[in-house]
Amino acid sequence: MRASRVRRGLAVVATALATAAMVPGAAAGQAPPRPDTTDVRLITFNDLHGNLEPPTGSSGEVELPDGSVVEAGGAAYLAAHLDRLRAQAPNSLVLSAGDSVGASPVNSALFHDEPTVEFLNSQDVRAHVVGNHEFDEGYAELQRLQSGGCHPEDGCRFRDSFEGAHFPYLGANVSFEDGSPALLPFTVQVSGGVPIGVIGATLEDLPSVVSPEAVEGLRFGEEVAAIDRTADALDRFGIKAQVVLLHQGDEATGGGPDSCELEPGGPATRIATEASPKVDAVFSAHSHQQYNCTATDPAGAPRPVVQGASFGRLLSVLDLSIDRATRDVVRERSSARNEIVTRDIAPDAETVALVEEAREKAAPIANRAVGTITGDLLKAAAPSGESALGSVIADAQLESTAASGAQLALTNPGGVRADLPHASSPAGEGDGVVTYGEAFAVQPFGNIMQTITLTGAQLKNVLEQQWTPEGATILQVSAGVHYEYSESAPIGSKVSGLTLHGEPVAPDAPYRVAVNNFLAAGGDGFTGFADGTDVTGGPVDLDALLGYFAAHPGVVPPAPDRITATD
Repeated sequence: MRASRVRRGLAVVATALATAAMVPGAAAGQAPPRPDTTDVRLITFNDLHGNLEPPTGSSGEVELPDGSVVEAGGAAYLAAHLDRLRAQAPNSLVLSAGDSVGASPVNSALFHDEPTVEFLNSQDVRAHVVGNHEFDEGYAELQRLQSGGCHPEDGCRFRDSFEGAHFPYLGANVSFEDGSPALLPFTVQVSGGVPIGVIGATLEDLPSVVSPEAVEGLRFGEEVAAIDRTADALDRFGIKAQVVLLHQGDEATGGGPDSCELEPGGPATRIATEASPKVDAVFSAHSHQQYNCTATDPAGAPRPVVQGASFGRLLSVLDLSIDRATRDVVRERSSARNEIVTRDIAPDAETVALVEEAREKAAPIANRAVGTITGDLLKAAAPSGESALGSVIADAQLESTAASGAQLALTNPGGVRADLPHASSPAGEGDGVVTYGEAFAVQPFGNIMQTITLTGAQLKNVLEQQWTPEGATILQVSAGVHYEYSESAPIGSKVSGLTLHGEPVAPDAPYRVAVNNFLAAGGDGFTGFADGTDVTGGPVDLDALLGYFAAHPGVVPPAPDRITATD
């Protein structure tokens, strides 16, 4: 049934292609001559993650070129800026580069992100590539978000019914095990009298950043090959103007929204450089960075590669000039930029009503006080990679698995999704009070804790896996764990001085290690956890954090002294 649903979707796309290919020019004598080009504006956002409310802390700021910041984001302001941009350019299309749902705040997540899909529908989003978080609850849930219907276990909790997305979820490189497509590879949108092909491709290594059961039975192909294959198909149907929604991104090293200061060798740059020259622009995502770059395609022509941070803080705007005769993009007359979703304009009234509805329905749970803190618990890392909030989470996970004999806990920084500020939220709970909604925003995945046995040598191997040629992912460690690492040492030999409560970790001795099920399954490339034995299940990670706050009123931000980086 799943494959047949996609085949029906492909048939619809084929019809759209045929229709788009027949879009005529003005017949002789029927209309005055038109300009030789038409202008089309594409407006894209990425990694919204259900942030209907204006995000707080650093998650709600955009860095300017001079290093100062401006508050940004919030669905009602995002909608208002979309209206402004569309008013400037009548031929406008709104797109999403993925991760609109998943890892969401409680007022969207409690309702399986249905409020966020309703918001996307209200903004007339025309296409949406799947990100890794669209698979957080598995393929069947992704299909429910696409087609509608109540949740199979929780029913319709937000509204009495749910229509599903009014836009297609795309994934040219997503297939079933037999090779048949699991998602539509592209959509064709007609704007300004010309057809525009929108290709969607997600990261090839998506299975490494979600739990295995979420993508069971699915395959994720190489991005460039999928883009090239799809671009050729579009070209055969006469669709010459093509853009890619790519859920993969680079790491920025600084600058403002339109800078292009990137770490070299990033995956988005590689894909944008290698993919078919038939593609005229690439909207990237996933890395939550802001940049506006140009890549040279295989034919030697430049094309934009742009990303708009995350959480609805930026809108990536691509103004295309399209030749009416060839129906292809005139790249030298096209331009890209990032627009800040500032909060200094009137918010969109319809969206305000939607956000208030979600807030009111979630409030009885979201506003419940669960603990207190004496200062900001931030996810921003010290130079060593250690963060105050990551340390508290690791401590909570260790305490929650004590009955399983856990001696230390390790947790992934990507699972720490939001700050816990000391200042009161707009709900008015008071300074230093942590609410359920705030804790949920920090740990939204519902991962299950597991305690495994590793030898000291295996534990060190896991820590060495924090470094790869692509970069570093520093695990957060519980109290009592200390080690050093050398920045200059070769990969595989960086860690030294590993101790537990002051005692050296012995290579042959067994240690009980608490991790979430994502890491235990090799998530984020930590395959060494698979060597663990004597697996014992534990609580949900959020419940571990809630229990820790309940048991420790007035949590003090820990000093970043568990991990030491040396030259």
